[in-house]
Amino acid sequence: MKTKFAASVLSALLYAQGLLGFAGLATVLLRDRAHASELTMGSGMPVGPSLLLVR
Repeated sequence: MKTKFAASVLSALLYAQGLLGFAGLATVLLRDRAHASELTMGSGMPVGPSLLLVR
């Protein structure tokens, strides 16, 4: 009975580690992708809120 409990705990820990690893990898990939899209948008574009006046 103790070995089944230990196996369950180990399995849960490995599963949690896998989820955290996947989340970390996704975070790194999405951050790099967002940074790359900022660079490709063009440096001439203003940053921040813009105001359009029509007369």
